[in-house]
Order: sequence, then structure tokens, then C-alpha cells
Amino acid sequence: MTTTTLTPARTGEPAVRRKRLSHPAAFAAIAAIFVTFTAASSAPSPLYVVYQQLWGFSAITLTVVFAVYVVGLIAALLVLGALSDHVGRRPVLAAAIGLEIVALVLFLAAGDVTVLLAARFLQGIATGAALTTLGAALVDLNPPHAPGRAGLINSVVPPAGLAIGSLGTGALVQFAPSPTHFVWALLLAGMAVAALVVLLMPETSGRRPGGVASLVPRLGVPARLRGAVFALVPIIVASWALGGLYLSLGPSVAAGVFGLSNHLIGGLVVTLLCGTGAVAAFALRSRPAPRVLAIAGVLLTVGTAVTLVGVQTGSVVLGAAGTVLAGVGFGASALASFGSIAVLAAPHERGELIAVALTIAYLAFSLPAVIAGLAATAVGLHATALVYGLVVVVLGGVALIAQRPRRA
Repeated sequence: MTTTTLTPARTGEPAVRRKRLSHPAAFAAIAAIFVTFTAASSAPSPLYVVYQQLWGFSAITLTVVFAVYVVGLIAALLVLGALSDHVGRRPVLAAAIGLEIVALVLFLAAGDVTVLLAARFLQGIATGAALTTLGAALVDLNPPHAPGRAGLINSVVPPAGLAIGSLGTGALVQFAPSPTHFVWALLLAGMAVAALVVLLMPETSGRRPGGVASLVPRLGVPARLRGAVFALVPIIVASWALGGLYLSLGPSVAAGVFGLSNHLIGGLVVTLLCGTGAVAAFALRSRPAPRVLAIAGVLLTVGTAVTLVGVQTGSVVLGAAGTVLAGVGFGASALASFGSIAVLAAPHERGELIAVALTIAYLAFSLPAVIAGLAATAVGLHATALVYGLVVVVLGGVALIAQRPRRA
């Protein structure tokens, strides 16, 4: 369904009639673009092993490839996080999609690590610019009769997209021709459709002064919201640190520790965590946030501990069971933390506050994973996975303690 709006023309010209998507249609389309971006961000995970075999690079190089993506993403969050609050959602989304298309073309043409690094870095910038803008646009377009829907979508889409991208790529690598090309061609087609949607969507954030000043890197949390936001930091760190391990080294651990070399299984490792998280977030959507946060802390801790037992004993069943439990905690964390943050801020603060939350999440997602990649080269995947898991267990306990005042 579309609506017709009058777009002001240049002086002396008649107004131009331009069809725009209705708000419900735009809401659904923005959610779909959100899924596409997050799926594209996890697509390289099952391919890392393939690239290693083709080009013969080390685990340290693999970690650098993972790290440059997060460097680009966090830089975009810091610099561009609040830009759409000033210039509008549509221009920032259009630029992000254009840059993502350039990155996907580089992935498609990549023949060595240098091009792969450039593609991943540009993809990080595009994703960082897109995620805050997409999250804010969903809140802008939230249906009045369902006030919590945008928060739910903001919580469910990241783990769902990561699961779809990883499992889909794993299946394509295992069964489709041209494993290092086909997935990028499909994602390019998806981004072309996304560009068309942005042309048709209504603008949901009016222009206001300060666009250039907003490019100065800063992370601002309004004073009245600091207590609520800071109480969420431990659970965000615990859950996204676990996600970083799975997306960077999960397929390698499956192959090196459990002997599961099938590329579909490599993608399934990530999907067990992220897909379970998406289902859990949807299932828990009507529960009070403090209770969901408690569930998140408990299951992240218990699930990671069970996974560690599986790694130590070589039991695939225990490893998978622990991953599913931790996945429920991951989804519950995303639901309660990002869902709360999405509705805390006033409209003109949404882009920046979502950028703050995402910056915390992706720092937790990346820094421990980079350290783990370096450690894996020095002491091996088995020992690295055990130590990393123990750190996540401790963080889960800290998150439970941090949430006690909120549950009282």
C-alpha cells in the first residue's frame, strides 16, 4: 500500500506527486532491510575456513579480518550514530546501502586477503551507519496500537539475521556452486531491493540543526537515563562477548575441537546460538523486562558452563545443548536490553542512544574475540575456548548481581 505526497519542487516548478509507502508497509520493509544487513554481516563466518584453505592464511589473519569489520562498524556508530536525528533517516540509509553494495562487490571479486580486508572494513562502516538508523526508523514507524512492536523487532532481528546469514551461507558453501561468489550475488540483489524501498519510504525524522556537529565522535546518555542504561551494560557485555566467540571462531572450534568439518555444521554452530536467541526473544516478548534479564543472566551462565563441559569432554551433545541454553540467554538479553533502550529515549535522542548501546555491544563482541584469535594461535583452540567460556560465566554472574536493584 502506498500514499501519495506532494514533494516541493524548485522555485517556479509545480509540486511533484510522488508515491510513498504507507507507514505499516514501511515498517515491514525496514524490518526486512534490518534482517538483510545483519544476515550479510554474519555471512563471512562459514566462509573464513574456505578462504583459509584457498589463500593459506593463519588464525591471526582470520582474527584481523574479523576485527577490521568491527573497527569500521564502531567508527560508524561513533561518527554517524546521531546523524539521522539531524538530516533524516532516508539519506543515511541510502548512503549505508550504497556503501554495502560496494563492499559486496569487493567480496564478489576478492582473490586475496587484502581485498577481503577492504570489503569487511567497508561492510562494517555500512552496517554501523545502517543499524542505528534502522532501529530509530522502526521506533518512528511503530504502530500506535502495538507500542512495543519496534522494541521487539529491534531485539529479535539482530540474532535472527545473524542466524539466517550464517546458516544460509553454510548451506550454500556446502551444496551450491561457486561458494565464495554465490552468496554475495544473492546479497547484492537483496541490497538493490533495499535501495528501492528507501526511495519509496516516508521520511520519519525532520531535519534539525547540528548535523555537522553530530559527526564529532561522542557517546552521550542523557542524565535521567544513565542509571537504567548502565544497569544493562553487564548483560550486554556478557551476551555479545559470547556471540563474538561463536561468529569469529565457532566454525573453527567445531572443526578443530569436535572434528565437524562440514560447512553446513559450521554455519549451524552460529545458528544454534543466534537462532535460538531470536526464538527466545519472541517467546519472552510479553514478560516484564526485569524477569527477562534474570532469565538471560542465568541461562548465559549455565549454558556456557554446559558448553565448556562439552568442549572439555569432546561431547558434541553437551556442546550443542549448552549452546541452545546460552542462546536463550542471548535472545533474552537482546530483548530486554535493546527493547528497553528503544523506548527510553525521546525521538530526537533515539539514534544516539541506540548507537551507545550498539557500541557497547560490538566492543564486547570484538575485543575478546580478537584476543581469543591471538590466543588460539599461541595455545590452541581448545584452551582458548575454555578460558573464554569461563570469562563469559563470570560476566553472567556479574550481570545477575547488577540487575538485583532493578528487580527489588
